[in-house]
Amino acid sequence: MEEGELFREIFLVVAVALAGGALAHYLRLPVIVGYLAAGLLIGPYTPGLVGDPDRLEITADVGVAALMFALGVQFSFRELAGMGKLFVVGGGAQILLTMALGLAIGPALGLDHRAALYLGALMALSSTMVALKILDSRGELRVLHGRAAVGILIIQDLAVVPLMIALPVASGADDGSLASLGVALGKAALLLVAIYVLGTRLVPWLLFRVAATNSRELFVLAVISLAAGLAAASFFVGLSPAIGAFLAGLIVSESEFSYRTLGEILPLREIFATIFFVAMGMLIDPAFIAENADTVALVAACLIVGKFLIVLVGVRAAGLRGQTPLMTALVLAQAGEFSFVLAKAGVDKGVIDSDLNSTFLAAALVSIVVNALLLRLAPAIVLALRHLPGGDAFLTVPVRAYHGEEPESLRRHVVICGYGASGRELSEAVGRRGFKYLVVETNPFIIRELRHDRTPCIYGDASQPEVLEQCHLESAQVLAVTIPQLVTARLAVANARKINPDLDIVARGTGPESHAILREAGATAVVHPDFEAGLEFVRRTLHRYGIDSTQISGLLGRRRIDYYRR
Repeated sequence: MEEGELFREIFLVVAVALAGGALAHYLRLPVIVGYLAAGLLIGPYTPGLVGDPDRLEITADVGVAALMFALGVQFSFRELAGMGKLFVVGGGAQILLTMALGLAIGPALGLDHRAALYLGALMALSSTMVALKILDSRGELRVLHGRAAVGILIIQDLAVVPLMIALPVASGADDGSLASLGVALGKAALLLVAIYVLGTRLVPWLLFRVAATNSRELFVLAVISLAAGLAAASFFVGLSPAIGAFLAGLIVSESEFSYRTLGEILPLREIFATIFFVAMGMLIDPAFIAENADTVALVAACLIVGKFLIVLVGVRAAGLRGQTPLMTALVLAQAGEFSFVLAKAGVDKGVIDSDLNSTFLAAALVSIVVNALLLRLAPAIVLALRHLPGGDAFLTVPVRAYHGEEPESLRRHVVICGYGASGRELSEAVGRRGFKYLVVETNPFIIRELRHDRTPCIYGDASQPEVLEQCHLESAQVLAVTIPQLVTARLAVANARKINPDLDIVARGTGPESHAILREAGATAVVHPDFEAGLEFVRRTLHRYGIDSTQISGLLGRRRIDYYRR
């Protein structure tokens, strides 16, 4: 009978998660929203089918451990060092300021300072899964605001580990003294030292021997044994098993097996994480939310508006200008999957009660939905801000030109707006043939690199007429707008066309709709990188079948004409 109930429970959770995730995907919302809503649907507080939260608790704990293990595998010390002080300081400041925001709203929620501090920590974390998916779908992972958001997200994710250690002690769940905090951190340090020894001596040797068997099953079992063993060791010394799972992932991340491990563990992580989010949704009490709608609204507003302003000011104070602080703040203005992990730890330790947990879960759900809508409206928000008093000045990057020579000598040159992968490739090709070019970029780190190489460049927003006037477009040969953001690219094309009606303007598009918009703005030609990459695959494949190069060129030419005409 018990076995039948268990399988019924698994089927129920997986089925409602599938339905909820599919509905969220159809509505173009993050699937986490669907999983939480699915949990709410089968929770004990709603009529109809009811799942058993107690039965799911162990599986949810495994989901937390899987999330933390995958985080450890994906983490790279080299990547963190390469981000520089900007993201480290900005990310740390954002976490501390958001925790301070939690303390500030605590009295209005009737919370003591310990619960308010914990609430601030829950609000400080953003969803890495949601942000990366949105940035990737918009082609903005390598854009400056994408890199800034990813850097801050990494700092937030890493902060989960010390927060899980320090917050229960600091909040008084354990002995709230500094001595107890020191003991907890000391245990973590000893565990880290032991893991370092294992990671540099035993684990690489073991994984190599298992990998040499060419057995996928044995490799997966070895990885799971490592994660489960260190999770158990972490629990044995009085720490959260999730911390041990993270440290296990950290061991693997520095080995040559990190990518294989990640590939093998990701499906398991997704399954257990889905069950975890459904279990969290089951804890949401709709009646409690209806009775405390003002409280939920306040927490949601702090999550969205308060966190947006903190990130906006922090990124701008760190030296980034233009649309970068705004877009970075929009990406991070929501709660994250590790907020739920931290909330569960707080409930288990008795730091926060079920009412505060239910309030936060509801506010987090609202923040993720609203954030997805705001990011969808980001181009309209940018345009609206430009028309507000002072908005255009706030979004404008101060122009700093470095021509490397007398500006008057720039004749028949190429102006490259955006120095990403496409811009770099174009500059190298033009430079090798002795033609002059000028780069316009908003990334201060790229500008520093260009100036060091004595490359003519302008630090500024290419959509601004004042910046384009510095580019001597009246004597330029080509303007290449490689910027992926459609709003910025459209303004750059339109303003450049006003300066030089006869200029040859090539712009980067993202699909048929963007092609029409850019051509209407004045682009001579529009290039779609993904489509061009597809044509290259076609060319190489047909060449392998022995088709003549002339025939291939004709085929691709006709396909290119049809695509861009459409």
